[in-house]
Amino acid sequence: MNFRSKMTTVALALFAGATCPLPAANLPAKPNVLFIAIDDLRSDLGALGATYAKTPNLDRLAASGRLFTNHYAIVPTCGASRCALMRGQYPDQPAQTTNEATLLTHESWAARSIPTWWHAHGYQTLALGKITHYPGNLTGKNWNEGPEELPGAWDRTWIPKSPWKDAESIMHGLANGKPRVPGQSPPLEAFDGPDEAYPDYWVASDAVNTLRDLAKSSKPWFFAVGLFKPHLPFAAPKKWFDLHDPDKIPAPANTTRPPEPSSWHPSNEFRRNYRDGRGRDPDTDPAYAKELRHAYAAATSYVDAQVGRVLAELHELGLDDKTIVVVWSDHGFLLGEHAIWGKHTLYENGLRSPMIIRLPGLARPGEQSHALVEAVDLYPTLLELCGLPAPGKLDGRSLRPQLDNPAAPTTKPARGFWSTGERTIRTERWRLITHPKKDQPEPGIELFDMVADPHETRNVAAAQPEAVKQLLEQLGQVPDPFAGSPGTRKP
Repeated sequence: MNFRSKMTTVALALFAGATCPLPAANLPAKPNVLFIAIDDLRSDLGALGATYAKTPNLDRLAASGRLFTNHYAIVPTCGASRCALMRGQYPDQPAQTTNEATLLTHESWAARSIPTWWHAHGYQTLALGKITHYPGNLTGKNWNEGPEELPGAWDRTWIPKSPWKDAESIMHGLANGKPRVPGQSPPLEAFDGPDEAYPDYWVASDAVNTLRDLAKSSKPWFFAVGLFKPHLPFAAPKKWFDLHDPDKIPAPANTTRPPEPSSWHPSNEFRRNYRDGRGRDPDTDPAYAKELRHAYAAATSYVDAQVGRVLAELHELGLDDKTIVVVWSDHGFLLGEHAIWGKHTLYENGLRSPMIIRLPGLARPGEQSHALVEAVDLYPTLLELCGLPAPGKLDGRSLRPQLDNPAAPTTKPARGFWSTGERTIRTERWRLITHPKKDQPEPGIELFDMVADPHETRNVAAAQPEAVKQLLEQLGQVPDPFAGSPGTRKP
């Protein structure tokens, strides 16, 4: 029995005896799902109040769907965040807080991953670009030769044929097939040429062609499309840079490194993998910091245009009334907040990211939901919308109430995890971050009043002991994946 057959058999065994819920009203019995993952997209959209942003396609989707303004990733790094989403569960071991999360731990949950579960219930499953961590879902040399991250989960998983010769090159691609050279390549690039000079054009083109093929099929499908920008390097055609006035892109309100204990880090992804060539540091050079924010905005507009191409084709093919559309970003990104250039932190801008869901017959389209929601909520939401049974315990809750009524309230806090053993809990008022330290029984605590201090400038843990106690109790309701693993603690 091959791996796919084995996983399907296990999935169907889990399904045996379960009762399928009814799909949402106005949806076919098995609606298609178009899932678009965007890498490192922070909440800088016009629809989210960023007046300088040029994101017309994502804004248009938000106007016809439900934009969740307070969506939080589970882990602020690509592979672990995507693993949590595909599992519908918080990390339960340290490996699930790393970029190798899917590869290292898939055997314990592969039979119940989103693509495996949907395939076991009659769906075609396809993954284009970056969906788990490795584009095309293969690891090995140049991320090109295997093993597969989720063996047997997808009917087809691939990266487009393009000027970039392998998956590693296309993920960090510079213009016209040029790969990144770690430690030497620039962190930003504005090539004066067409959109096809950069990788996401090729991903979107393959997505358009694939939708045309799927439109001819009578079998429902789950099609995942993973786009790369605005992930570093912040690279896009020059026309997207010209679209933005850098003087209108505001600097963060708080660019100061916080005192210990803190979730600060030295921005190694940015500082070790990229080099300006002139020795500039954005923490001490405001002009360079402005250039980087300008480049990030340009890369965001570029990826917005590629999303627009895919959604336009879906509409042109007449598939809107048969398809649930999800656009999701795996985490946020800091552009100088807390003197951090990157993700890998449990501060607000490291975990908060856009999520938009659109479905046929959506009540009150365009109205936003301000409820706190988590990436793990997407799995049970799609189960309910598609009329599928649950594969077992899921940590999320269906967002069907918020889809039916955008004013539906928050149902649970948002939790986050990091690979050093740090954890966080976010309520409507508070963000608490714990910092376990080796050989010390009590963790360091950061506590921010997100209503009075949304930029996280003042740690009020010492002044709010009762809030700290209550939040720690809530955080303790979810098992700590680092329990018994002191070697992973931050020294």
